[in-house]
Amino acid sequence: MAILSVTRAPILNTRAQVLVLPVNTAGILLDPILMRTQTLYADNYRQYRRACLESWLTTGSCLMHKRQREHAGLGASSNGNQPQYIANLTIARHPYHDPKMVWLNAALMDLKQQLTKLIRYDGVRRIAIFARPLLSLCSNDSVIAADAIENAASEMEDTALSASDTAVLALFDELKDVPRLRIDIHLPRLPTLSA
Repeated sequence: MAILSVTRAPILNTRAQVLVLPVNTAGILLDPILMRTQTLYADNYRQYRRACLESWLTTGSCLMHKRQREHAGLGASSNGNQPQYIANLTIARHPYHDPKMVWLNAALMDLKQQLTKLIRYDGVRRIAIFARPLLSLCSNDSVIAADAIENAASEMEDTALSASDTAVLALFDELKDVPRLRIDIHLPRLPTLSA
C-alpha cells in the first residue's frame, strides 16, 4: 500500500527517486517550474521534445526517462539530490487546453505499470508529483465524487487538510495500491498576507 502525503515544499528540492511532471503533447511548457526543469534536466527535455515533434507521444501516456548521471562540472556536486527517473505524464494536447480526467487516469495507469518494474528491479521507493497543473481538475465539482474525497482524507494521517488538498489526493487514487512506495504530492505554496 502506497503512502500518500501532501506537501508545499519546493518540488525541485525533493529527494525523490522519480519526479513526475504533468506535460502536454505539443512540447511547450508554460508553467515556471516546468520551464525550470528544461535546464535542470536537459536530457529529459530533449527526449520529451523529440517525442512531441515526432508525434509518438499521445495523451494519456507516460514517458519515463532514466537520467544520465553527470560525473564532472557544476552539476556533479548536487548529483545525489537529483532524481534517477523523470516521468512525463501527458495530460493535455496543448498548454492552453485544460487537462482531462480521462487522460490523467490513463497516464496514471501507464505510470503505475512502469513504477511496478522500477520498484521491483531498481529499488525505487519514493516519488514526487508536481500537482499545480492539475488543480484545474479539482475546481470542477462534477469530476470528483464526494466519497472519493472522503476516502482520500480518511487514509491521511494529518487531518488538517483543506478541501483542495483532499481533492488532489482523490486524483491520485489510482496509485494507492502500489506496494512499498511513498508518494509526495507537491502543491503550490499558500499566499502569505502581510500586514
